Amino acid sequence: MIDIRKLTYKLVAILEDGTQLDISRAAEDLGWEECEGEISMRLSFTVHNAKYQGRPLSQLIKPGCIAAVIADWGDGTGEVARGTIVDWDTSSSGGSDTFSVLAYDELFNLQKSQDNRYITAGTGTKAAISAVFSDWGIPLGEYTGPDVAHARTLYKNEFLADIIMDLLDTAVKHGADKYVVRAGKGAASVLKLGSNETIYHFDEDTSLTVTKDAISTQNLITRVKVVGKEDAEGRQSAEAVLDGRTEFGIRQRIYNRQEDDDLGTAKAEAQKILDEKGEPETTISFQAPDVPIIRKGDKIHAKTRTREGYFIIKSIQHNAAAAAMTMGVVPAA
Repeated sequence: MIDIRKLTYKLVAILEDGTQLDISRAAEDLGWEECEGEISMRLSFTVHNAKYQGRPLSQLIKPGCIAAVIADWGDGTGEVARGTIVDWDTSSSGGSDTFSVLAYDELFNLQKSQDNRYITAGTGTKAAISAVFSDWGIPLGEYTGPDVAHARTLYKNEFLADIIMDLLDTAVKHGADKYVVRAGKGAASVLKLGSNETIYHFDEDTSLTVTKDAISTQNLITRVKVVGKEDAEGRQSAEAVLDGRTEFGIRQRIYNRQEDDDLGTAKAEAQKILDEKGEPETTISFQAPDVPIIRKGDKIHAKTRTREGYFIIKSIQHNAAAAAMTMGVVPAA
C-alpha cells in the first residue's frame, strides 16, 4: 500500500507560448475526478494570483492553457491528470486575490459535440471509434476494446461520446466484454474493465476511512406487459407478460406494441426494460487515502463488514489537498 506520508503532487500550467510553469505552491483545492456517465476527466483548483516575471498569474493561466498533475506515490511517479482550461473565474475579497480554474481532458470535446455518422454494414468497432477520435484530432493510445462487425447504423444529431458508448454497448450485446473509454497524456484509450496489472487492496480496518453500501428497490420494475393497439372501444389486449424479480412484489410497466413491430420485437423491447430496471439499485462507495494512479474502470480488492471481493471503479474523485479519494464501485463480474 502507498505510504501517504510520501505522497506529493505537482501542478504544472502549460502557457500559450509553451512555457511549463510549476504553480504547485500557488495552488490549493486541487482535485480531479472521473464521473459515471461521462468519458472526460475533470480537473479543478484555485490559484493565488501571485506574479510571474512581473505579470499576475491570472493573465498567464487562462482558457486554452493546459494544466497537468504529476504525482509521486513513493514507489512511482508520473502524470495522473491533464486538462485544457475551459472555465476561469477570478475574485478579490478582503485582500485575497485568487482565481479558480476548471479543465477537462481531450474527450470533453466529444461530450460537447454532435455529429451525423453513418456506419456501413460490417464496420468493426475499433474502426468506427478510431474514426471519431481521428476526426476530432485525438490520438489513439491503447486499444484493447472489442472489434465486432456492426450492422448498418445511422446516427443523426447524436453526441459523439454517446455514439462511442452505443458502439461499445452494441459490441457487448454481441458477446464482447465491457470497456472503459478514457484519456491519458493527450491520447484516448479503450480498455477492458479491470484490466489494470496492479490491483490495490483496501481493508475497512486499515485503509478505508468511510464505506457506504446501500440497496434500494424503490425504482424496481418486476413485470412488463405488452399490449396491442386499441379496439373500437379503446381497449388494449395484453399480448405478452414478462416477469422479472416478482419476489419483491408486482411493479408493472406497459409497453405499447407499435404497428410495424411484430410480437417478438415488442417482447425484446419489453425485456430491455427489465434488463435496465429489473434489479435492485446498489450503491457502494469507499473513501481511502489517495492512490493517484487509480482510475475509472480499474479493478480493486476490498474487505468491509458487508462485502469482500473485487470491485470495478465506476467513478472516482481525487482530493490532493486531503490526500484522499472517494470511489464509487460495483462488484466485479
